[in-house]
Amino acid sequence: MINLVSLHTHTSYSDGKNSMEEMVLQAISSGFKRIGFTDHSFVTCDAEYCMAYENYDAYKKEARMLKEKYADKIEILCGIEQDYYSDYPAEGFDYVIGSVHFIKIDDDYICIDWGGEEGTRTIQAAAKKYFNDDIYALLEYYFETISSVVEKTGADIIGHFDVIRKTNEQLPFFDPENERYIAAWKKAIDILITKNVLFEINVSPLLNKTLSVPHPAYDIQAYIKEKGGKMYYTGDCHSTVRLSDFANYLQNEADALK
Repeated sequence: MINLVSLHTHTSYSDGKNSMEEMVLQAISSGFKRIGFTDHSFVTCDAEYCMAYENYDAYKKEARMLKEKYADKIEILCGIEQDYYSDYPAEGFDYVIGSVHFIKIDDDYICIDWGGEEGTRTIQAAAKKYFNDDIYALLEYYFETISSVVEKTGADIIGHFDVIRKTNEQLPFFDPENERYIAAWKKAIDILITKNVLFEINVSPLLNKTLSVPHPAYDIQAYIKEKGGKMYYTGDCHSTVRLSDFANYLQNEADALK
């Protein structure tokens, strides 16, 4: 019997579709033994998708209440997905996922996590404006930013390491086999490995059917393993439906390894 755990879980406190208790009940129903809430930290550059700072205390309080209420059924943790550019420190949480959803140049925040045509056009425009139309220079800057995410966020877990690839597969604008791209992500991994943090294998692109590979992609996972890094499956679940899908995914993976 596989021990089901969901450490990357969102609720209606940020951009999730369901309440905290609805997610707990679904987790119990799906056989999870532990669930960790990680709603998005507040960022001024894009307040729509994240948790309002004034709701942090209510978020922690509700998690504590549910932890007591369902203590005999499931372990509940209260974490946060701390964006690199959040203005508020991640304090008083059980753990922190450190993620880069934007790159910042001067006062311009460029989202690298949109996907689709709009995401590609935004990134291409940024490469033209700030990097002399050199997309690989932008990608090098992106991975350089990720390499310092632990210092910036206090991360225990590295969130969706190569999330920029989501946009690329939907509407390609770079070659993942390019030597500069590979060198950039390897350099970032080499730095992060020394921080003794966990890398998530974020399978949400597979659950959502938006990508053919998880974050990080399989070649990056192999490099992390080669370097002695630690990895853990997460679902980045934003709804009860995805939480159920994630449970099925984990069970299928476990069955495949038997």
